[in-house]
Amino acid sequence: MPNRRGGRLTRMALSGALLASLALGPAACTGDSADEDGTTVTVAAVDFMRTIDELVDDFEKDHPDTKVNLVFLPENTLRARVPRDIASEVGHYDVVAIGPYEAPIWASRGWLTRLDTHAARGDYDIRDFIPTVRKALSYNGRQYAVPYYGESSFLMYREDLFAKAGLTMPAHPTWQQVARLAAQLHDPGSGVAGICLRGGPGWGNLLMPLNTVILTFGGRWYDEHWNPRLTSPETRKAVRFYVDLVRRHGQPRASESGPADCLATMQQGRAAMWYDSTALAGNLEDPRHSKVAGRIGYAAAPVVRTASSGWLWAWSLAIPVTAKNPRDAWEFVAWATSKGYLRRYGERLGWVRVPPGSRLSTYRLPQYRKSAQAFVEPTLDALAAVNLKRPGMHEQRWTGISYVGIPEYAGLGNRVSAEISAAIAGRQTVDEALAKSQLFARDVVEGGGYRD
Repeated sequence: MPNRRGGRLTRMALSGALLASLALGPAACTGDSADEDGTTVTVAAVDFMRTIDELVDDFEKDHPDTKVNLVFLPENTLRARVPRDIASEVGHYDVVAIGPYEAPIWASRGWLTRLDTHAARGDYDIRDFIPTVRKALSYNGRQYAVPYYGESSFLMYREDLFAKAGLTMPAHPTWQQVARLAAQLHDPGSGVAGICLRGGPGWGNLLMPLNTVILTFGGRWYDEHWNPRLTSPETRKAVRFYVDLVRRHGQPRASESGPADCLATMQQGRAAMWYDSTALAGNLEDPRHSKVAGRIGYAAAPVVRTASSGWLWAWSLAIPVTAKNPRDAWEFVAWATSKGYLRRYGERLGWVRVPPGSRLSTYRLPQYRKSAQAFVEPTLDALAAVNLKRPGMHEQRWTGISYVGIPEYAGLGNRVSAEISAAIAGRQTVDEALAKSQLFARDVVEGGGYRD
């Protein structure tokens, strides 16, 4: 949950109509917003959700008066565009894709519609969502978003390459063990990197894995008094380790890489290991798109000083209070996050790629368990090991693993990630990158009134 210092997180200035809608809470979505020609529900979705497009005809057949306009955006574009749209009251979007970072902050500002009452109706079964994921999308015990899929992180590796080299992956590796394995498996002459890691700028890109490394090394962004700790020995050691690993044994052009790039690298057999989201395993195991399907092993997120180190994220659907068609927006949200949608997805698009990490019932479906058997248990284990409140060695004033749960973090994280990405590219040293980052982090707390 975001820190609420002296009322800093205030409700945005809304028009009278929006205030009335907000006062009604979930009931605001029950009014009839359709006109004679029907309604259009405009959805701001992240690129990772693109397969919704292949099933949305089913929704429109069941809701003949509603058309769905799916707007797929790159992650960084989505994160920049949607808050501007809500804060300015423009209302382009009826449904928006957000995650555990945005949900409590935006809910505290009054930007999001409560979903509890809707979700409690019929057979939607909100209690079927994985508890850690559901709780991360709530604020003050109330639900403001529901997951399309949830994820932690783990280490994916090529079992065939390990066997050929006579190497064994520990079930719970340390980062030092991973670095040694990467050095042994790195074979640029054959076009195979020892490991693929995110290196491109963006708080939702490079910093997702890097923050888990910082935490397990004993580092942190801020101490309990909001003093920046980005130049502490522990944080410095963690960042140096990550940068050195990807520079020495990582994929080409690592400073530009995001999850989609590493996915393609791994699918094409051009990397021996990959540390990233549990939600991407299905893409590796789909023989229609992956040359390495059936040859991937899964190990827990690497650690150094902590018992576990996986992150938690969930691309989820929420309804902003500026939505022009909130009733129909809920109908779409309920459809796209339902048990029936997940079954339909498996039957139509393949069970191995069913959106994971959201509903417990998915993991009881025989078809899914059979198709995804290689990563079903590793995924559940990773999600169960998540510690949102104290993921590292220290108490923290916010809830979150791969982000600092304050409104300013989006901008701060982007600036810091750009500096570290430049270190990966060789344009500056890690110490130079962290010295600048320390100043950015200090500016945030001094300008935001976080100090006790």
